[in-house]
Amino acid sequence: MDLLGQTLETFYRQHDSKVRIDHDPVAFPHRYRSPVDIETAAFVATCLAYGRVGLFWPVLERMFRIMDPSPYTFVLEFDVRRDGPLFSGISYRMNRTSDIVAFLLLLSRMIRDHGSIGGFFKKAFRKSDLNILRALSRFVKVFYAGNTEAVYGDRTYPFGLCQMLPFPDKGGACKRANLFLRWMVRKDDGVDFGLWGFIPTDRLVMPLDTHVARIARHLGLTERKTTDIKTALEITDRLKRYDPIDPVKYDFALCHLGISGRCPRQRSRISCLSCTLRDVCVR
Repeated sequence: MDLLGQTLETFYRQHDSKVRIDHDPVAFPHRYRSPVDIETAAFVATCLAYGRVGLFWPVLERMFRIMDPSPYTFVLEFDVRRDGPLFSGISYRMNRTSDIVAFLLLLSRMIRDHGSIGGFFKKAFRKSDLNILRALSRFVKVFYAGNTEAVYGDRTYPFGLCQMLPFPDKGGACKRANLFLRWMVRKDDGVDFGLWGFIPTDRLVMPLDTHVARIARHLGLTERKTTDIKTALEITDRLKRYDPIDPVKYDFALCHLGISGRCPRQRSRISCLSCTLRDVCVR
């Protein structure tokens, strides 16, 4: 293993990930014990987990107070007329209240038809798939096949709804969907849950956000400037050189290196001197 691989492994092993859970949307599914509640809470949390943590966190807090004590049961039994008004006034950036209600309606249909989110993925994933993206595409297409007329008055799918679960075929990084899949598939290490043993970890794709993309460029894992699915796949493939079985295991530590400010956007001599990755950073 070359110096980059050795350094990444040291960085991964030394990172105290559990300390950072309360600064990450994974904290929401960690509140539950039942696998179906964890799975449902994880899916809802990731679909709104974009932008600054301090902005989306209060929105999710309000939603989970409504869905407690069992997000799975709430979504399974979701009724637009009865439960939709509970979300009045809850919105986030381009996601209007109606979009959030429509999202829950579509998720309810998915769970009723397949028993759980994992129930669908178990059918959608093929062992011949090179990565998880084909199964994810199947999932998104079936998810949006649901009827939204009860929310919007006609069968429509506005941007604020589709933004919560983007189509992988459109080329975006699908960071939040890949983050959800990481949580479900990777072994229970105190952060991820390891609930879906039917998907090998080597089929996961890096949940690429601006933090991971920037740090990956510093480490020479990619030279691409766009934060899209091609970049996510390139970084994932490069990381497979160092862990062919579990390449996305580095995600949480790398992401929080950026979120915490320990790797600032503007070069900082103090931050760089204390960074475990300084000897392999090409910044």
